[in-house]
Amino acid sequence: MTHIAPQTSTHQSSARDASPAARLAPGKPGAGKSITLQFADNALLPLLFGDHDRHLARIEQTLGVRLACRGNRVAIAGEPAQVETAQSALNDLYRRLQRGEGVGASEVDAAVRLAAPEADPRLPLADLPAIRTRRGAVGPRTGGQAAYIECLARHEMVFAIGPAGTGKTYLAVAQAVAMLLSGRVDRIVLSRPAVEAGERLGFLPGDMKEKVDPYLRPLYDALNDMMPADQVLRRLATGEIEVAPLAFMRGRTLAHSFVILDEAQNTTPVQMKMFLTRMGEGTRMVVTGDLSQIDLPRGQQSGLRDALETLEGVAGIGVTRFETRDVVRHPLVGRIVDAYDQRGQALRDAGQDGHASG
Repeated sequence: MTHIAPQTSTHQSSARDASPAARLAPGKPGAGKSITLQFADNALLPLLFGDHDRHLARIEQTLGVRLACRGNRVAIAGEPAQVETAQSALNDLYRRLQRGEGVGASEVDAAVRLAAPEADPRLPLADLPAIRTRRGAVGPRTGGQAAYIECLARHEMVFAIGPAGTGKTYLAVAQAVAMLLSGRVDRIVLSRPAVEAGERLGFLPGDMKEKVDPYLRPLYDALNDMMPADQVLRRLATGEIEVAPLAFMRGRTLAHSFVILDEAQNTTPVQMKMFLTRMGEGTRMVVTGDLSQIDLPRGQQSGLRDALETLEGVAGIGVTRFETRDVVRHPLVGRIVDAYDQRGQALRDAGQDGHASG
């Protein structure tokens, strides 16, 4: 059966001129907007609405609109911009279901973020890029993530900078797995500076693997999201996937590999230069970090900041900068990041005022 997309209308002349599937409520200009969506496939509606209409309630709470469903129709009322955002989000979620993809709370949040006017995606929602793995497509949940996925596809070396929870490492691992499974690279190398920049591991119990594994755990977690656990273990054993601290990179040339350096804000300039110059033929490199979470000793410059100042604008190198609105963890995470940023800015302003007074 051919599925028909939801019918809507944006005519604002009269009720007669409006489509029966989408009418604008009468009212004063700018006083609010009401529109009704009609969906063709009733079987998809329970998935679209969620248990006890929880997906609709989530959109209501996020956008401050009113949603009412009756049969295969959903009425949306509220401020015009928010109504249009809700309409785009519902249409996008419905298309996901038509393609056989799932819809949960995270997909609802992503659809709302990508439909918001401030998101300003460069591509229509239906054409946003995705990373294909055997566990399915990994798509962007924010405009920043869409730009990042494009950057990963186009550049051999990519720097991803931004707060925690924006998907910097997760999407890089997804791209690495997709390229490994398609045969475009022969192996994946994942690295992190362990225990600050000095990588002081001697006080920890166990052999070297047991010492560094706790610091590399986020990389293992991302791998296990992309591939079956037994396949991850097998590829780790054969060397197709390597997870190692940054110190192990010295003296090597990495060819036909997808190499990711995570938490790069805790490298020194010397370490960063060493890492970047490991790049060999057919290799892709991704460097991720958050310049607001530098754990280096006071007075020690971050290798990530130094690399950005030195290399940004060099041909073949892409840079993606994430913002707080790209955080895709719990909504509180974005607000926490904002609160710390505002406090930090206030302290810097106070310090500058004190210096000027002195």
